[in-house]
Amino acid sequence: MKLSVIIVNYNVEFFLEQCLISVFKSLEHVPGEVFVVDNNSIDGSVEMVKQKFPQVILIENKDNAGFSRANNQALRIARGEYHLLLNPDTIVEEDTFSKVVAFMDEHPDAGGLGVKMIDGKGNFLPESKRGLPTPRDAFYKIFGLSRLFPKSKKFGRYHLSYLNPDETHEIEILSGAFMLMRKAALDKIGLLDEAFFMYGEDIDLSYRIVLGGYKNYYFPKTRIIHYKGESTKKSSVNYVFVFYNAMIIFARKHFSSKNAKLFSFLINLAIYFRAGLAVASRLVKRSVIPVIDYAVILIGLFGIAAVYQNYTGVLIPEILLKMALPAYAATWFFSQLFSGGYDKPVRLISNVIGSVIGTAIILMIYALLPKEVQFSRLIILAGGALVICYYLLSRLVLHFLIPAWRIGGAKNKRFAIVGDKEESERVHQLLLQTNSNIFSVEFVSHDELKSDKKFVGTINQLEQVVEIHKIDEVIFCAKNISSRDIISSMLNLEGQKVDFKIAQPETSYLIGSNSIDSKGDLYVMDLNRINKPANQRNKRILDFVIALKVILLSPLLIWFFQHKAKLFKNMFGVLTGGLSIVGYAPVKHISTLKLPKIKRGILTAAMQFNTTQDDEESVARLNLIYAKNHSVLMDLKIIYRNWWKLDH
Repeated sequence: MKLSVIIVNYNVEFFLEQCLISVFKSLEHVPGEVFVVDNNSIDGSVEMVKQKFPQVILIENKDNAGFSRANNQALRIARGEYHLLLNPDTIVEEDTFSKVVAFMDEHPDAGGLGVKMIDGKGNFLPESKRGLPTPRDAFYKIFGLSRLFPKSKKFGRYHLSYLNPDETHEIEILSGAFMLMRKAALDKIGLLDEAFFMYGEDIDLSYRIVLGGYKNYYFPKTRIIHYKGESTKKSSVNYVFVFYNAMIIFARKHFSSKNAKLFSFLINLAIYFRAGLAVASRLVKRSVIPVIDYAVILIGLFGIAAVYQNYTGVLIPEILLKMALPAYAATWFFSQLFSGGYDKPVRLISNVIGSVIGTAIILMIYALLPKEVQFSRLIILAGGALVICYYLLSRLVLHFLIPAWRIGGAKNKRFAIVGDKEESERVHQLLLQTNSNIFSVEFVSHDELKSDKKFVGTINQLEQVVEIHKIDEVIFCAKNISSRDIISSMLNLEGQKVDFKIAQPETSYLIGSNSIDSKGDLYVMDLNRINKPANQRNKRILDFVIALKVILLSPLLIWFFQHKAKLFKNMFGVLTGGLSIVGYAPVKHISTLKLPKIKRGILTAAMQFNTTQDDEESVARLNLIYAKNHSVLMDLKIIYRNWWKLDH
């Protein structure tokens, strides 16, 4: 056997399926075997592999074993002359395996090989080729010198950015996303070091291949798509700690004591620098607009008060102004917050409602105050009008300046679907079901002939189609187009502001990634109503109110419940945010239709109707209905019909 392909999976079912489709197409030209090691995924990955790829050698771990240990499980029993570690969020070309195996056969000194990788937007991934991360090179990368001087042999060694990405080179470090190794080399140097849970193990193994007397090569004659970050779902701060701590393990293992200490110092410096930067950046991004809003409203109120005093001659005590006006501004701000004025997508009606509610609250409190501290309802009413006008005007400005603050959400997109007539129509219908932001859809033939009048061009004319029709997103039908042609088309459009999706045959999703730093994204049926900010907030408020009422009325209600201690435990769990009153009904199997995550409920979505639901599929459908159509009224109906079960 020539090749053993090993894929470690953790909760990326859609990406894994697409990866396996491309892997088996490429294996048509090379005798090989495929391993999938699943690290206790809960998203249906295992069931999907068993059903759709029975030829895969599947290893099911009962816990998350990490990248190194999981790969080693398969490496120990793999029979191929060459072993390939492949990420599940990748797509290989049809001739990738035949080309890399031929290269290794022709270069007996090669212990390892990496290929040219692009992200889901068609951009070259610099980690396709890397140098050894010495303390000096790590310093240059951490503090941005390698990015400032990418063509410098001194500053660009981390990613070897001074080397031509379209030429074959001898390199030091391979990427774990696609890491082809000679079995004889692994027999000599050993397998992955399991001290590395995630990140760093590819650097360690690459370096040991070189120390073992072999060479590592960067081979750009074949390419893969790597949806960078999808298989790890990295968050900025957590990723910084995990990745750089892996670098410390590597330094202690391979560098001298002096260099290891220097490296560790630099890495720890980088950890706190990057983590602090990430936290500060997130804080600023979230708070800058609310702070501006509050400041503008407060300044406006002082302006109104000044005008009022000038025209009426009534002098308002300064202490009252300094206490009352900030309190007014805070009331309007929080009424906006709780009415959804800061939710995205922006809804102007929420800003109007928040302004009116805030004004009403201030007037009610004003009416209860002693006469000696009341100074003018006119200032309150004028302030309310100011708040409405300010929020409407500011949101219109933000709509044009910042995409995330668009009124009504993201702008409608212009799509181009590339494929034959039948598959293009299937994907078109799928797009209509999964995406509501559609401005127009153009159809492009997958071959050189426009076999139907509905096609505006052919795949060879895709650049012109994108330019003329101002296309925002291109969807490739993988049933008609090879991975090689898809990747070539993406590279031809590199630099243009266009996104890509790939539709695999007989699947109900479109898959892609919009940038090197973003996770891969999917177009699946819209089930996110329950996860919309306003619904989340309303659900939490309802939970809190119900739990608090049950506790306050417990001297009367407690006699209606059999499990009294469990009732109190449940209610306090809801108050602290650990539970919800209503959640999904548990099912023993994992549906391939993913539901948004919510807190575990005391009552369940299956209680929407007064019928016993024993069928797993029926329960799954009720969960689906709950997620897609959730409202406070739905929760109230479930609670009304099943309130005596709050002690379960």
